[in-house]
Amino acid sequence: MDISGIELVASDAHSGIEMYEAAVISDAKSLAKFYSRINKTRKPGLPVPKVDFSQNVLVVMCLGEQKGEIAPKLAKSEKEDEIVITVDVSDSKDSRDKENSLVSFPFYIYKLPLTHKNVTIQKSDF
Repeated sequence: MDISGIELVASDAHSGIEMYEAAVISDAKSLAKFYSRINKTRKPGLPVPKVDFSQNVLVVMCLGEQKGEIAPKLAKSEKEDEIVITVDVSDSKDSRDKENSLVSFPFYIYKLPLTHKNVTIQKSDF
């Protein structure tokens, strides 16, 4: 997925993180710390993606508990001093379908070009 400069770098159905979390990562140490969290229950662990932080910044989203397969829909808006990324994790499927769905704790990592603007992540529950 590429939405005006936003590129999916990595994703997986099991983060081990039970509640919604989102963060901006701008250095290799913070990325390694995030991967140590999601790799706690994995052997072997997922490899840490190689990112040039002099050119890019990462947006990490852990969706918490989800039933069925739900991929976040992203929207990006830019203001003079801020980039706002809106994350929509709603699903239009009937709730009866979800009762027998697999439970997952997915995470997604997106890359955007490095910017001097403040990057804000907003969750949208339509």
